Amino acid sequence: MSSAEVVAPVFDIETGLQELVARGYQFVHPADERGEVLAVVGVRVHDDVVDVVRLNAEDDVVAIRMPGTEENIFEPERWLWRRRGEGAQVLTEILSLPDAC
Repeated sequence: MSSAEVVAPVFDIETGLQELVARGYQFVHPADERGEVLAVVGVRVHDDVVDVVRLNAEDDVVAIRMPGTEENIFEPERWLWRRRGEGAQVLTEILSLPDAC
């Protein structure tokens, strides 16, 4: 998929998250000092890449595919694909990516 292509949302956020889990994403929920969840972060390592999805809010989701050689997956120096935006749109796009790059 080129960076110019936009995929129409297929998944709502709940269904998209269920699909991420089904594909092997592992999730963490970082919290602040009061215990309030700051984000929901999913990570999937496969083939020679790492996919990271961070849900800050329904309208603020970031998804990144990076080479498996990146040392810091939360602040990668290089990435192969990246999207930020509405949750349903971003989840649909990352779920549309082929497994191998």
